[in-house]
Amino acid sequence: MTTGIETFEFQVEARQLLQLMIHSIYSNKDVFLRELVSNASDALDKLRLESLRDGNLEADTSDLHIAIEVDKEQRTLTVRDNGIGMSYDEVVGLIGTIANSGTATFLKELRESKDAAASQDLIGQFGVGFYSSFMVADGVTLLTRRAGEAQGTRWESGGEGTYTIAPADDAPQGTSVTLRLKPEDTEDALYDYASPWKIREIVKRYSDFITWPIRMVVETPPKAAADAAEDGEDAGEDAAAQAAPEVETVNSMKALWARSKGEVTDDEYHEFYKHISHDWNNPLETIRMQAEGTFEYQSLLFIPSHAPQDLYMRDRKRGVQLYVKRVFIMDDCEALMPEYLRFVKGVVDAADLSLNVSREALQQDRQIQLMRRRLVKKVLSTVKDMMSGAPERYTTFWKEFGPVLKEGLPGDFENRETILELCSFATTRDAEEPVTLRQYVERMKEGQQHIYFMTGESRSIVESSPHMEAFRDKGFEVLVLTDPIDELWVDAVPEFDGKQLRSIAKGQVDLDTDGEKDEEAEAERERRQQDYADLLSWMTTTLSDSVKEVRLSTRLTTSPACVVGDTHDITPQLQNIYKAMGQELPEVKRTLELNPTHPLVSGLRTAYGEREDNTGLAETAELLYGMALLAEGGELTDPARFIKLVAGRLEKTL
Repeated sequence: MTTGIETFEFQVEARQLLQLMIHSIYSNKDVFLRELVSNASDALDKLRLESLRDGNLEADTSDLHIAIEVDKEQRTLTVRDNGIGMSYDEVVGLIGTIANSGTATFLKELRESKDAAASQDLIGQFGVGFYSSFMVADGVTLLTRRAGEAQGTRWESGGEGTYTIAPADDAPQGTSVTLRLKPEDTEDALYDYASPWKIREIVKRYSDFITWPIRMVVETPPKAAADAAEDGEDAGEDAAAQAAPEVETVNSMKALWARSKGEVTDDEYHEFYKHISHDWNNPLETIRMQAEGTFEYQSLLFIPSHAPQDLYMRDRKRGVQLYVKRVFIMDDCEALMPEYLRFVKGVVDAADLSLNVSREALQQDRQIQLMRRRLVKKVLSTVKDMMSGAPERYTTFWKEFGPVLKEGLPGDFENRETILELCSFATTRDAEEPVTLRQYVERMKEGQQHIYFMTGESRSIVESSPHMEAFRDKGFEVLVLTDPIDELWVDAVPEFDGKQLRSIAKGQVDLDTDGEKDEEAEAERERRQQDYADLLSWMTTTLSDSVKEVRLSTRLTTSPACVVGDTHDITPQLQNIYKAMGQELPEVKRTLELNPTHPLVSGLRTAYGEREDNTGLAETAELLYGMALLAEGGELTDPARFIKLVAGRLEKTL
């Protein structure tokens, strides 16, 4: 523990962000109070939970509340709670710096944003919280003491370049944030936040649903006190009594999910969502659910309108909070929502769980498992309703969360068919309009038996792949799958609506089998197979270090060669994904397919028939394999050797 005042400098990026906040890119400055009250509410929730877990915690939990104090003369506003508080180290880590690895990216996007609305959205995504105070204040003092500790901490800053941190012996349990308010400037949407009526208005609008009392001192107007003084013998005493400050609870404290649907407006739902998610945008969809009977619970869930920044981060959190009989139990309750629905925010309030239930116990609890099943089905059915009834909202949902939803396909067998119905995919038919599997099946060519797809790193790589040639020539639609998760789920999902899902880059492909048999074409293939038998055998031996087999192709029309895997082989893209995660997989050899109608291949066959032992033929076979790898966007094992062989061949043409 330090014993003196220490002065620190804000990080460069944090200082730039603070200046942007102070000079108010965000037009609605009222939200600063919502953020401070939300932080105070979280601190009270945490103290209640900690006191249940630790019976020896020396903390007063008899009257947990939030207090808002206004001093008109000094023009200060204080938001105080008697919650969990913070230690010195927590202040340094959580308050002293803006600890977010995305600060530089955020600032770049903010500067490049063309309009005010876009800037507001960016600030909302960043979730500045506590630092939004500097929109309305030119100085902020934070006084805090963690429950169970003897010494507190004071943090102060004017929001410019530095801040100070010092020990505070007089700090009560909890946290208070005192703002030295800027002068009122209505043209800049900077209102008089030293006015009690303005504070009451903001609390009612943003924080009425918070389950802890929010108290504020209300003074009796002087005229009312004077009028009262005329009414009795003890007028002086009565007037003094009525003029004395009164403490008023300014929020209803009624949990929003416990109120009937008709009592709650959309605006109230939206503000509640912003409170629990710290998102500054309205949700895309609101989901209410209530179960009665042997096991009772209520839930209020939200689908966000945009993906949070940490959606794909390893230390991300899921957004469902667990309450028991209106008492907060835990944030980020993983047992209530599967990983692939981690973007869902909200609360679940159960009536029959223990107040001191642990995360480990929740994983095995039968009631929790039953709740989870019902909640998942409700979320998926809501997305399905959006798909049919609000296609624009569904399009937004799929753009933001489609790749995450597909993560459920390999693991959630119970809901796999439902998830498949909700998925949309890019196809070769239209670059702009995605298609559902249902739509794909309905417009399949006559005689087509399978759903064809190809995975790859980008649409351009997939569309230019040699594997696509015969399908394009025959007019077959192919799903273009470019999300990393696509590499995983396609192997776990064998079929849809009785149609097999087939990779055009795996196994043997003979599109004639999807229509009528062409006996003449079949005879031609058998003849070519005999003509090329010796070349194929020689190339298989020559390239044995790289491929398992060389064979003739029925999927190529213009390219000389392509590389394909067996039906159940792991793809190179999936190998790269595992490699990036630090998992090395055994090498999988694939098959080199040759286009017998291509001049290079037919010329190689002729040359091999004339001189089997020519060293140049082996180099040509090696070059042919390298070109096939590059054509599909793959990587060469020895790029330097490939360049040397190409340079040598080019030299001979001069």
